[in-house]
Amino acid sequence: MNRIDSAFEKRRAEGRAAMIYYITAGYPDVATTETAIDGLAEAGADVIELGIPFSDPIADGPTIQEASKVALENGITVQAILDLTGRIRQRHPDLAILLFGAYNPILHYGEQAFIDAASAAGADGLLVPDLPPEAAAKLHTAAEAAGLAMVFLVAPTTTPERARKIAEASRGFIYYISLKGVTGARAEMPPDLEPRVKAVKAMTRKPVAVGFGVSEPAQAKAIAKFADGVIIGSALVKLVGANAGKPELKERVKAYAGGMIES
Repeated sequence: MNRIDSAFEKRRAEGRAAMIYYITAGYPDVATTETAIDGLAEAGADVIELGIPFSDPIADGPTIQEASKVALENGITVQAILDLTGRIRQRHPDLAILLFGAYNPILHYGEQAFIDAASAAGADGLLVPDLPPEAAAKLHTAAEAAGLAMVFLVAPTTTPERARKIAEASRGFIYYISLKGVTGARAEMPPDLEPRVKAVKAMTRKPVAVGFGVSEPAQAKAIAKFADGVIIGSALVKLVGANAGKPELKERVKAYAGGMIES
């Protein structure tokens, strides 16, 4: 069984939501990313979304945009991220890893070559935000053959008919975007988030995880009552950037993630 499936199955049996953390690979350097992921794993994270920086970000807010810019300026490459994935897998054999990035770097690397390398490195899945299911047939087929779950997104503006098609195509889980706009921490979540998520859950037995805007334990706790997973991104990336190079980085990441998980 794919580690992503196992993570959701385990949390569902416990009556809890899976905790998913997005981190920009190579921000501000690879060593910092590795240390932060060690902290997340020790805190009990279920899935890591390992972001592949790209010069033309898709739906990224200012925090992740800046992180990607810095990582690229400091020389991060797709190959370095795949190598990083392999090292994470060796240290954390049970941690689910989802590679998250725009289609362009994958196309440049070569679709089949990327899938083969990701699988060999120990990745569990792939999320390409600018590649809808209709355009992803070749990549999706290659991913499934390699045992990689290809995750797709549902937005607040997605029609019910299209949401059903996306839910059918998605593997591992369905990523539900909580709000209109770009990523970034928000003080409040949309008041109609729960019924919108429940509407998607009524279409499928696959897990539905909510991302965009989640930054505080209270938000995570509220979402966990009706979603199968909670995704934290920009707030974590900001924390990593603020503590890069400091000896307490891992412990601060661990404490932040632990606070979310225990909420």
